[in-house]
Amino acid sequence: MANINLSAAVRSNLSSLQNTATLMSKTSDRLSTGNKVNSALDNPTNFFTASSLNSRAGDLNNLMDSMANGIKTIEAADNGLSAITKNLEAMQSTLRQARQDKSFETKSFTIDTTTAGNISFIGGATTGVTGTPVDVAFDADDTVDQIVEKINTAAAEGGNIAGAVRASNDDGKLRIENLSTQDLNVAGAGVTATDIEGNAVRADLALQYNELRDQLDKLSDDASFNGINLLRGDNLKITFNETGTSSIDIQTKDEKSINSTNLGLETTLSASDLDSDTGIDDFLDTVKSALNSVRAQSSAFGSNLSIVQNRQDFTKSMINTLETGAGNLTLADMNQEAANMMALQTRQSLAQSTLSMANQADQGVLQLLR
Repeated sequence: MANINLSAAVRSNLSSLQNTATLMSKTSDRLSTGNKVNSALDNPTNFFTASSLNSRAGDLNNLMDSMANGIKTIEAADNGLSAITKNLEAMQSTLRQARQDKSFETKSFTIDTTTAGNISFIGGATTGVTGTPVDVAFDADDTVDQIVEKINTAAAEGGNIAGAVRASNDDGKLRIENLSTQDLNVAGAGVTATDIEGNAVRADLALQYNELRDQLDKLSDDASFNGINLLRGDNLKITFNETGTSSIDIQTKDEKSINSTNLGLETTLSASDLDSDTGIDDFLDTVKSALNSVRAQSSAFGSNLSIVQNRQDFTKSMINTLETGAGNLTLADMNQEAANMMALQTRQSLAQSTLSMANQADQGVLQLLR
């Protein structure tokens, strides 16, 4: 194709229009994408630096999901510990109620004191061989008060009925109080063999204690989140940075489950375990120790939760910093680009008018030729 010769004025205006069109295209891209750097061709340094910052922000953002799950796992364990604490407090209350209860059954007997004899006790809390009576002997002409003293003294001195029975004078009759949750058989000295029922209140409280103990283990088993149960000794590892060099392992003390066995609680409490106040006091001490262990573990999990939440907030701030930094390198100033577009449109209009005027000068030569 033959070259077309343009006048200097037309060529200058045409070049200006082409430059303006190029700038308008670039400005239009910035307005449509919101970025002043869309590829490495626009600004290699800014493009690759922003890509690196955005990649790190993305990696940290992925870790945020792990932290969120970790926080919920700790909260689930804390919920379990709170419920177990209430359960232990209920067990403690049950034992204290048993400790305070003194509703022991009694019966009164007429004793033949004209001859020597024995009062025989079988069952209850007596420490004799099963089925073998424990006898307390009295002499002829002993008074009821003397017999009472012998029975109570034998108990006080640690005899086989120590803590099992308590005798008193009931208007000339011998009153026997069964200090047990089990039935006590009393016979001898002309007394028709008869049973004194055990303490039903303490026996029922022993059943309540066992039910609460069973619930404690069930609460521990149910305190899981996303397949992880810290109360069963599972290990929860939470990673805090993209390189994996910062993390935390969360687990119960000595990696042991929080259950009745590891807390030292009686597996099955029998009614007879609540016969004596001393025995109940021992159980109360055990429950108190279990409560202290659970509260200590709850405090440890609370500290771990605080650490993870602090790292979560820190990571959110880091992601915001990284994304803002990347944006500063690549994002366009929309107000500035809009102003640029208006200026370019005005420049384009002026260039088109000038080009038209240059063409008109050539047309004047044509008129002379005509």
